[in-house]
Amino acid sequence: MKNLMKGSAAALALTIGANAALAEGDLVIYHWFEYMPQELLDKFAEEHGVNVTLDTYDSNEAMLASLKAGALGTYDVAVPGDYMVSIMGGEGMLDTIADGELKNKGNIKAEWADPSFDPGRQSSIPYQWGSTSFAVNRDVYQGDINTTDILFTPPAELAGKINMLDGQGEVIAMASLHLGIPQCSSDREQLKALNALLQDAKQHWVSFNSDTAKEVLVSGDAAAGQIYDGFSAKAREEGANVEYAFPTQGYVAWMDNVVLLKDAPNRENALKFMDFLLEPENIAAVTNFARYNAGVDGVEEFLDPSLATQPENNPHADAGPGVFIEVCTEEVQAVYDQIWTNLKK
Repeated sequence: MKNLMKGSAAALALTIGANAALAEGDLVIYHWFEYMPQELLDKFAEEHGVNVTLDTYDSNEAMLASLKAGALGTYDVAVPGDYMVSIMGGEGMLDTIADGELKNKGNIKAEWADPSFDPGRQSSIPYQWGSTSFAVNRDVYQGDINTTDILFTPPAELAGKINMLDGQGEVIAMASLHLGIPQCSSDREQLKALNALLQDAKQHWVSFNSDTAKEVLVSGDAAAGQIYDGFSAKAREEGANVEYAFPTQGYVAWMDNVVLLKDAPNRENALKFMDFLLEPENIAAVTNFARYNAGVDGVEEFLDPSLATQPENNPHADAGPGVFIEVCTEEVQAVYDQIWTNLKK
């Protein structure tokens, strides 16, 4: 899905805000693409007199690879998904936030205050949460879309016109839902079936792109595509006649989080930024921009009212469950990595 993205840390590096002569240091953020309003970065830079640099990536796996390849110690904070927080913590890539270092920590919603991937929020704060499924152009296909058949055994109208995300976790989790098998299966027959499904389905996919998942639907370069819920909403706002699917087999749920990275060169400013994002008005600005959901209390008064009725936020009665991507054992993960490598050849 993101062959157009051109690499993990291939992103723009933006330097924002304060006059260098007056700046109280720097802040270097490693973030997903198109996921933070420029105005909010400018606001933080001005309020705290900090020079802000933003580099972007297009998948959790790309971010992890970049940090492991030597970028750790360059960035202060990153924004990994739920399962990736657990992986990064297990590999010693995260710093611990001491009690009292975040004055706004109490603003975190109760349901997100003690997640399994970071118990007690020792290294992270919630950023946004939502779902990953797929959207279909209704000018091209008018049939039932609430089935993962759309991606893996598509109707003729959509065959060869499907964009997939360039993220191993999202693609393989959705394929596992389609087959009704565990995400971290060690059963050889299930793994063979998973590999065969993906290899057979690849003929129906026109691209692997995450950073342009919205654009290819708006332009018509793809008639269907795996996509994040907020991107689907933005595609509709930009004129694409797309509908977001909630398959009966289920879909991927996720929470992105701001983490304090080990060896952050500007640790104090990183904590200031995390506290800044825990203020309801500020994180609401992210929600209004990205069209996802915040994990902070008190945001409601600052939100765009249309978010409540947004189709992407309202699964139908027969929708399958939203499931988080699981962290596999090292041995099982090696098999999934090989399946993914073969798929991308």
